[in-house]
Amino acid sequence: MNFKKGDIIELEIHDIAFGGKGISRVKTVDGEFVIFVINGIPGQTVKAKVMKKKKRFAEARKIEVITPSADEIAVPFQPISGAPYITLPISKQQEYKKLTAIDLFRKIGEIDNTEALFDEYIESPAVYNYRNKMEYSFSVIRHDINTHEEYDDFGLGFKHTGTWWKVENLDKDSGMFDKQMEDSLKDIRMYLEQTGLPAWHPPKKEGFYRHLVIRKSFTNDELLINLVTSSANSEKFDKNAFATFLKDLLGSRLAGFIHTINDDVADRAKLEQGPSGLVTGNETIIESILGLKFEISMQSFFQTNPASAEKLYQKVVDYTFEGNDIENQVVMDLFCGTGTIGQILASKTENTKIIGVDIVASAIENAKRNAKLNGISDIDFYAADVGKFLKEYPQYEGEIETIVLDPPRAGIAPKTLKKVINLGAKRIVYVSCNPATQARDRIELRNAGYELKKFSLVDQFPHTSHVESIMLFAKD
Repeated sequence: MNFKKGDIIELEIHDIAFGGKGISRVKTVDGEFVIFVINGIPGQTVKAKVMKKKKRFAEARKIEVITPSADEIAVPFQPISGAPYITLPISKQQEYKKLTAIDLFRKIGEIDNTEALFDEYIESPAVYNYRNKMEYSFSVIRHDINTHEEYDDFGLGFKHTGTWWKVENLDKDSGMFDKQMEDSLKDIRMYLEQTGLPAWHPPKKEGFYRHLVIRKSFTNDELLINLVTSSANSEKFDKNAFATFLKDLLGSRLAGFIHTINDDVADRAKLEQGPSGLVTGNETIIESILGLKFEISMQSFFQTNPASAEKLYQKVVDYTFEGNDIENQVVMDLFCGTGTIGQILASKTENTKIIGVDIVASAIENAKRNAKLNGISDIDFYAADVGKFLKEYPQYEGEIETIVLDPPRAGIAPKTLKKVINLGAKRIVYVSCNPATQARDRIELRNAGYELKKFSLVDQFPHTSHVESIMLFAKD
């Protein structure tokens, strides 16, 4: 184990842990030494850069595959850092996600009877081109995916793994977003380069072109495009000419083109905000989920994989209603975002009061507009911190039949979880994009008398390590 942080070493990946960490085991005179390799696939031999080294383990980042795994297959897509497992058959990806998530629940969540409690693994209906949003970055520093060399250039694509300053040009379909759009991205890059205005220089915090953000409506097969630039020399950018170029490129699929100014030096701060102007078309697109319509702007939070989200939301509905008459009751949707879950529940019942709470004011405004769009009236949305809201409205204590939780990746703050428990709901349907924090919270819920009845896993993000989990808790 004669290596240190920053060294590049050659490793064989033997196993995989939750979160997409490949496991390399090295036998030493002091016992087995484990190296966790981000996005390592069992069977691969890789070059990896050591990021951290401790007495019994190390962490490393894969930088090159020397020998592929025997499980890997050829795919017709350009490789990108955001799809590290696209060369694995989807069945193998699902196997790894299920095994590692359930193992996590055993170890962190102390769930011993996982086989009895496991409901189902919900597959994504679409394996490829399933995303409805993608963010591309500009940079004058380009990493060549073939030579692995760095060039001064006009780059547009995705950040090179482990860096924030250089991009890899995306020249064709990545298999994750819209094929026509990504096959055309090189044409957009060439057009903008010919304007003579520079791409962003991340280390120097200067330049013009910064990001290209695109949202897709699967319902109407439309694309909403936002070009994010700095204000430097913006008077030299002919946004109307670029709008005409986009119309010629995409035809009727172009729902709208927005130009946003972002002078914040942080690379992602206010990515889609700041002074914006609609150049052509509409500022929003429409997406449908379980028969309801949702208006989506550039600032909206919305599920990235709508076809899979339908299945996730249907499972939430099933868990909410299973053996449970919620009519004439109050259901609270906490961390509700744009209110999708609450509106779906409201559409499935009568005389049930739905209350949605989220700290993001713009999300709540979206939720109110969408409820009006769908003709749903028996639902109230509040823009507030969940913990503070529960303190300010004590009248709901003991009045809540069911709570739906869909917290951010960091999970629920311990004080907020205690306030949720104090509401005394009979059941809690807990949706999580991070099973690790959900497993942690399960301990607190168990100690408060909530028994885990069942759980399901939902694959919203094929070709990544991410998997979502839905748990049903009930209190006698």
